[in-house]
Amino acid sequence: MIYIRRYIKRETLISLKKSYKFIANNLSLFLDKMNQLVEQDQNPNDPPPFDPKQPSIPISYPLKTLEELKSRAFFDSFHYPFNKSSVPLNSNSGVANRPRILVCHDMKGGYTDDKWVQGGTNLGAYAIWHWYLIDVFVYFSHTLVTIPPPCWVNAAHKHGTQVLGTFITEWDEGRAICNELLSTKESAQMYAERLAELAVALGFDGWLLNIENDLDKDQIPNLKEFISHLTTVMHSSLPNSLVIWYDAVTVSGDLSWQNQLNDNNQPFFDICDGIFVNYSWQEDYPKLSADAAGDRKFDVYMGIDVFGRGTYGGGQWNTNVALDVLKKDAVSAAIFAPGWKSWGILMNYPEVLPFYSNFDQGHGYHVSVDGLQVSNASWNNISSQTFQPVLEFSEDPNPDGIQVLVDFKEASYCEGANITFKGILEGKAHFTTRLFWGKLLLGDLPVIFSYSVKSDGNSLIGLSLDFDSNLNERTSVLLASSGNTLQMMNQFSSKFGKVIMPHRVLRPEAAPGWVIQESSISMNGYTLTEIHAVCYKQESELHEALSGSDYYAVLGHITAKTPNQNVVFPPSTSWQVEGEYIEWSSGSQGSTKLSIKISWKLKEGEDSPFPKYNIYVQNLEKEGFEQLSATAGVDYIGMAAVQDFYVSNLQVPSGISSIKFIIQVCGIDGSSQKVEDSPSFQLDVETK
Repeated sequence: MIYIRRYIKRETLISLKKSYKFIANNLSLFLDKMNQLVEQDQNPNDPPPFDPKQPSIPISYPLKTLEELKSRAFFDSFHYPFNKSSVPLNSNSGVANRPRILVCHDMKGGYTDDKWVQGGTNLGAYAIWHWYLIDVFVYFSHTLVTIPPPCWVNAAHKHGTQVLGTFITEWDEGRAICNELLSTKESAQMYAERLAELAVALGFDGWLLNIENDLDKDQIPNLKEFISHLTTVMHSSLPNSLVIWYDAVTVSGDLSWQNQLNDNNQPFFDICDGIFVNYSWQEDYPKLSADAAGDRKFDVYMGIDVFGRGTYGGGQWNTNVALDVLKKDAVSAAIFAPGWKSWGILMNYPEVLPFYSNFDQGHGYHVSVDGLQVSNASWNNISSQTFQPVLEFSEDPNPDGIQVLVDFKEASYCEGANITFKGILEGKAHFTTRLFWGKLLLGDLPVIFSYSVKSDGNSLIGLSLDFDSNLNERTSVLLASSGNTLQMMNQFSSKFGKVIMPHRVLRPEAAPGWVIQESSISMNGYTLTEIHAVCYKQESELHEALSGSDYYAVLGHITAKTPNQNVVFPPSTSWQVEGEYIEWSSGSQGSTKLSIKISWKLKEGEDSPFPKYNIYVQNLEKEGFEQLSATAGVDYIGMAAVQDFYVSNLQVPSGISSIKFIIQVCGIDGSSQKVEDSPSFQLDVETK
């Protein structure tokens, strides 16, 4: 490149850069236009174009025009109630006063597998589960108003990560949009209010503003009004919300990426919550940007393109080169299209109680509830993610130790994942691995820890808890697995400050092979900082004679809560369940197909405190169905994170008199209501 520059004028280089940027940023826009042309030239036998007002399998989708935003059309959509996130951000969660990581999503233009609000069948669907590394997550696409699918908001919020949508205008089409957007001060304010309304109604935390086209200089005052008013309305409507400006257009109206915070873009930075600096910065730009930002240097997010397109250090496997510079200069990082990161632990959990994790990453080969497998179909749904373990391991088996992995193929206690420990354990040796970094201050009430285990032979799993006091005193407690008490004390009393023997919890509804261990601990004034799994063997004459033996155990879930946090499920009579948009059609071999939207709410009118619902269907025969047990013939058909579920083209065999839909209510602690006690909706079959 150094030799080429000798013969190419600076203006030519700028023109080439703009052309490249145009191609890169408008590829998805070009594809959208092609799709529109295809839709206009449809075959008569093709399905009709997408009509958001008509019932169909719920999806997330962007807004493509200012008219859609202005008219509030999204709120009239059939899909609107399904797109509300169900997990609020912790009220204490705001951007931390330290360098931060912002991750900007980029997956094939967005709205791929994640657009299916109720989940899909692609086991390999793109997802993120290293949320403990991320402060802010931006859902990005090259469409005017990019609304984050609720699955991303739910997963991120569980881990304390904020989620932003994207408002973007690009090139000639973008300039035409800005001519309307910025035509008057009132117009700028109105569109800002529409964006704020969307974010608040759907439960995400703000916007990335990406104006990537030239403007007339006299439009800049209204652009500032748009940014400032959006920031003000977001802050007043949603505490800790964020509006972040992308470094593209300058205060002169020129499309000119500055790659640093300077006089050309600082006026925009000054009226919002941060700036996402373009990727082509030089080594001294982070320091210059930090100096320009003053006491707001952490609000400067220096861009890093993981694909390496013009980014400092080259991106790709050298992404850490740019990150190391940003660490040194104490500014924040904005990583575009990440596949890997190197920054450090940013988030801690547990921080509050109750705490629950079944290690689910949002996909699996099966679905289990209380140790019983209810579905053997592959699935994905990021909304089902629970707190993710901070594992340090290699997937290559270690012949001299224990391999640790999040496993999706082995039986799970709940949903579709577990943590599997397998390998060789020598004699009386034990193996320890960290599961979670915590920051939980314990109070007067004891904390009850419970966890599920399935193991072979004499393989046992305990939990060790690390604590700090306000006097910097450190101690550790082992919650041992039920077994030989004398052995536990002899083996571990010198290694831990305290050893607590659990008791087994009998759950007759759980599948055979799963053991529930429960322990109570009181550590008033101490802060829980780490949770580890401890693997060891129960002694026997046979195992004492062996130098080493196979170890295999599965950890299904962990729950921590105080005694007053036990979930009480309302009786089924407390719920009002309704069906609407009911449509019957003929199926094959005398069967009938049913599409229906099911909605439920508590009759007293209070908001439901429950995070999710398992949906089942039961076919009731014309004769003798009164003699069937309450759970006979009950089939799992999906999970809902909101109080609505749409069933599309359900096959109803001939000879069925009525259909019963059952909504199994699930608690924040991982508990679930018995199916026979759950609310339901019954519908007589109409034949076609």
